[in-house]
Amino acid sequence: HQTVDSIVVAAQIVNALQTIVARNINPIDSAVVTIGQLKAGRAFNVIADTARMSGTVRYFNLAYQDYFGKRIEQIISGICASYGAKYEFNYTPLYPPLINDPKVADLVKSVAESIVETPAGVVPECQTMGGEDMSFFLREIPGCYFFLGSANAEKNLAYPHHHPRFDFDETALGIGVEMFVRCVEKFCSLG
Repeated sequence: HQTVDSIVVAAQIVNALQTIVARNINPIDSAVVTIGQLKAGRAFNVIADTARMSGTVRYFNLAYQDYFGKRIEQIISGICASYGAKYEFNYTPLYPPLINDPKVADLVKSVAESIVETPAGVVPECQTMGGEDMSFFLREIPGCYFFLGSANAEKNLAYPHHHPRFDFDETALGIGVEMFVRCVEKFCSLG
């Protein structure tokens, strides 16, 4: 009764942060708030006096960039105040949303369709929440960020990117080189 249990406070914060997207963001817009790390305590039988958490926010609408920082701190501040806890907060937007130029994306898609043997091998445009520094380039110069499939179940190379057993089939590298060369050729032919 004479302490502040940092794990309880942190758990309340993690739960409350999930309401930002559910209740504060336009449901038509896509966004994610994720706490990916939570570290607290030094022993199993001692109440943790500090907790440290870190995470990420992802969104497509750049107007949310500053909003997320303000709203997250409001939630942390309110919960810490209600438990008598102190906090330090640091919000650093790392990457803006990665948005392809539609004309360049069409060019890349047409090249991919000419290289890949089956139409099912070219995935139609889709949004992903990946954070990528390519977004800074795309804010300045029209371009297209695309994925090169490299999974090969026959070689046991079918794990997703952030899986600890991820590896790729190096035979896909030739397709990637061909994609880039043909995209440059097609782009240059347009004048």
